[in-house]
Amino acid sequence: MSAPLLRHTIIEMVSQALVKAQQSGSIQLEIAPVIEVEHPANAGHGDFATNLPLRLARATRLNPLKLAGILVENMPARDEVAKVVAAPPGFVNFYLRDQWLQEQVDAVRQEGGQYGRVTLGQGRPVMVEFVSVNPTGPVHVGHTRGAVLGSVLANVMDAAGYNVTREYYVNDAGSQMEAFYRSVYARYQQALGVAAELPANGYVGQYVADLAQEIVQSQGRRFLDMDETAAVKEIGDLAREKMVALIRGDLECIGVTFDNWFSERSLYQSGEYQQAMDLLRQQGYLSERESALWFNSTLLGDDKDNVVVRSTGEPTYFASDIAYHYNKFKVRQFQQVIDIWGADHQGHVPRMKAAVAALGANPDDLTILIAQMVTLKRGTEVVRASKRTGEFVTLRDVAQEVGSDACRYFFLARSPDAQMEFDLELAKKESTENPAYYIQYAHARNASILNLARSRDINWSQGDVTLLNDPNELNLIRTMLRLPELVEQMAQSLEPHHLPHYAMELATAFHWFYENCRVLSAKPEDNEITLARLKLVESAQIVLRRTLELMGMHAPDKM
Repeated sequence: MSAPLLRHTIIEMVSQALVKAQQSGSIQLEIAPVIEVEHPANAGHGDFATNLPLRLARATRLNPLKLAGILVENMPARDEVAKVVAAPPGFVNFYLRDQWLQEQVDAVRQEGGQYGRVTLGQGRPVMVEFVSVNPTGPVHVGHTRGAVLGSVLANVMDAAGYNVTREYYVNDAGSQMEAFYRSVYARYQQALGVAAELPANGYVGQYVADLAQEIVQSQGRRFLDMDETAAVKEIGDLAREKMVALIRGDLECIGVTFDNWFSERSLYQSGEYQQAMDLLRQQGYLSERESALWFNSTLLGDDKDNVVVRSTGEPTYFASDIAYHYNKFKVRQFQQVIDIWGADHQGHVPRMKAAVAALGANPDDLTILIAQMVTLKRGTEVVRASKRTGEFVTLRDVAQEVGSDACRYFFLARSPDAQMEFDLELAKKESTENPAYYIQYAHARNASILNLARSRDINWSQGDVTLLNDPNELNLIRTMLRLPELVEQMAQSLEPHHLPHYAMELATAFHWFYENCRVLSAKPEDNEITLARLKLVESAQIVLRRTLELMGMHAPDKM
């Protein structure tokens, strides 16, 4: 039995016991219940447990502990499970067989870099769209949380067997872009000695002046001789390309990459915007009033209707978003779409769901995750972010100060729906106080053991895993075996923040094993246990590396 199916094996055992008890008349039920199993908080209560007897007590009119006993009596035997016990007040606890656990050391070694992959997704196409910041400035620390969340979630979905597309939606249309273009044009004029004022809603950061200076160096004075409208358009195109390239580079410095950079403007150029609007009009979801075009989202349960085309004839951001989701669901036919938005977009979720329904797609196939605000602290000082004023800490600033790996770990470690503080001082510490360091140190320590064994020409391929009976050894194996199960659960719940917590438990289990079980011994009588433990170290290295890879972190051999 392969490790990824272990939780399902336990569920199947309970299901078979329940059916057998029903057939014998010991239990009477009209509706088959959902069977849930979990890992008990107390290791003394087994490896898995189910509270099914507690949940069925009312329906069966049986005492929960008696019901647990009936299930145990009818439980089928499995090679993986040593014993099944009924425990008060009404649990069924499962204890894995030591021999089976030991065998999994070789199973992990055989799977190697594929360990942790499961077949949940069965190749279904899923899009994860994240970051998607307007290209009007660098990515700042407030956007970094969504960048890391989306990157890791995409890794998890890929490991769970989905066909994942990672996408950045480039908002290169609309009034904010026009304000940005005019800001760069004004700075361009100023750089060439022409008196010019920034637009009232312009961008004043130093990066705008730097961008204008780059354009001066590459293009000279030619835009001063052009009609202003044409000059703004050409300078805008250059500025947008440079800013998208800057954003791409900033994200890559923390290991965030995309399969597609999708242009908002392409929705209008391809005709898909008009196709989406025509479809909504045909379905009766658009109406004209107050000189504007409205999407009648109240027909689909939203609390108010929303403007899609202003009285000026300019489409709103919401109109572009509708067209973009028309493209996602109807043109490219993704079966599942996950959008990761910032906290300031929380109120837009109901109307986006309504729009997807109006387009004829299943709104349940769209999940919108909200990444809450980040407070960056340097000592006791709180640094705030604002793209308009230019007073912000960029993603690149943080990555250069604390490193890509610590950046990814700390931004991932909290649930996205909770606000967080990013402690720069902790993230920089090279000590076990820093969880990112502690986890990577486990891998480095692991690699050091294996490299030392290789330098001594030790071949552990024939090590006897049945010698691994120490509680610290078995605990490490148990912890390693949870990764495939965790991948499946995270892909279902879309909650990758559980991964860093698991990584800490895995690293702790390895450190405990290392400190309590000597691996390399010079004593001849220890040769057999040395070979067995080297097998365990090798398999642990595989799981540590896979866990770090899923988080987008490096797995160093030295620290």
